[in-house]
Amino acid sequence: MRSSCLLPDWESSPLYYGERLGQGSTMLVTKAVKQIPALSQEKRASAPSHQALMVPTASDWQAVADKRLDLLSAVCKNSSLRNLTHVSINKFVLDRIFVCDKHKILFCQTPKVGNTQWKKVLIVLNGAFASVEEIPENLVHNHENNGLPRLSSFTPQEVTRRLNSYFKFFIVRDPFERLISAFKDKFVKNPRFEPWYKHDIAPAIVRKYRKSHRESNLSASGLHFEDFVRYLGDAEGRQHMDRQFGEHIIHWVTYAELCAPCEIHYSAVGHHETLEQDAPYILKAAGIDQLVSYPSIPLGITRYNRTKVEHYFSGISRRDVRRLLTRYQGDFLMFGYPNPDFLLG
Repeated sequence: MRSSCLLPDWESSPLYYGERLGQGSTMLVTKAVKQIPALSQEKRASAPSHQALMVPTASDWQAVADKRLDLLSAVCKNSSLRNLTHVSINKFVLDRIFVCDKHKILFCQTPKVGNTQWKKVLIVLNGAFASVEEIPENLVHNHENNGLPRLSSFTPQEVTRRLNSYFKFFIVRDPFERLISAFKDKFVKNPRFEPWYKHDIAPAIVRKYRKSHRESNLSASGLHFEDFVRYLGDAEGRQHMDRQFGEHIIHWVTYAELCAPCEIHYSAVGHHETLEQDAPYILKAAGIDQLVSYPSIPLGITRYNRTKVEHYFSGISRRDVRRLLTRYQGDFLMFGYPNPDFLLG
């Protein structure tokens, strides 16, 4: 059973993504459990640089996992944060959750945090392939033929039974790094050749949020990160556009909207920044560590990169950063990520 949440001890715990938060960030999150932090116009002190912390051993990782769930529970219980953290368990959420009935596992997809590899794990567990290495890349994302049903495909009674009894997990990542990854993957590199991001979504964002543009050359001009940030931080105007974009927005909507973590009692929450420790822990906690292995992780690929964040946000106004932070504040608070105060200094 999950231990009770003791926030005063949170500061001294082995922390959420392998690094100890600075004192200022710890106080901010602790305070946020009581009230949402004010995003004032005045200059705020920069968050202290992350300090390396010895990574706990596998036997100690349960404590890390418990504290993550305790923090999530504490933030979810705070009534002043409900508009940032609470989302009904609707079809959009159920479409994000993949089912492995054979081993009673539910996995909620949170794009841009290494979900492809987790889907491979579930495909192997379902018996279609002997190992993750054998699975063709194009099959993983072919949700009609990869053998992974979505929770939305079941009756309400079947959904409830699975939510109440299955092992449930998902993975998170520093919210702003995730947005950068989504921007690069969908609007810059687009390795899966999904033309609608360049030809439909990007022009619509540019048309609404870039101060000067040529109507006849919207697709060729390309989406700028500044345009993307303005779109994401527009609390009112974005909603109408998102309805037009459909489910393509899964790559940048909040974790609350994707997985409803305040309504669904997840068994574990992994962090991309400590995936080397989280993957074995999740496999063992789900009782499948003897059946499948998580693919090898390239050295350094999961490490938080403050330099990259600073580079992408170097041309973004403080006003737009504040608006973006307001949009994703719940994700920062629920999962213990420090506010990127260095972008507002």
